[in-house]
Amino acid sequence: MGAREVLNKIKWGGREKLDDVKITIVHRGAPGNRREISGKDIIELGPGFLKVMMPEGETYIPYHRITRIEVCGNLRYEKKSRTPTHRS
Repeated sequence: MGAREVLNKIKWGGREKLDDVKITIVHRGAPGNRREISGKDIIELGPGFLKVMMPEGETYIPYHRITRIEVCGNLRYEKKSRTPTHRS
């Protein structure tokens, strides 16, 4: 299950709330190239992006940049790291 599916399941599933979500994304230039987003800042779950309110204003984040999703400290999604393939 991908990040979008996990977030939709949280939004529409009834047991958990998006407000309780913490999302980690790839954000080049930030410390460790990572940034955390609170579920309270989510404006929209689009077809290919997450629309959030950041200090800089509304921002569109492609789902492929999401590396981790937690709900109340419980891991719901973690992007599998890609291992380089070596050719002989």
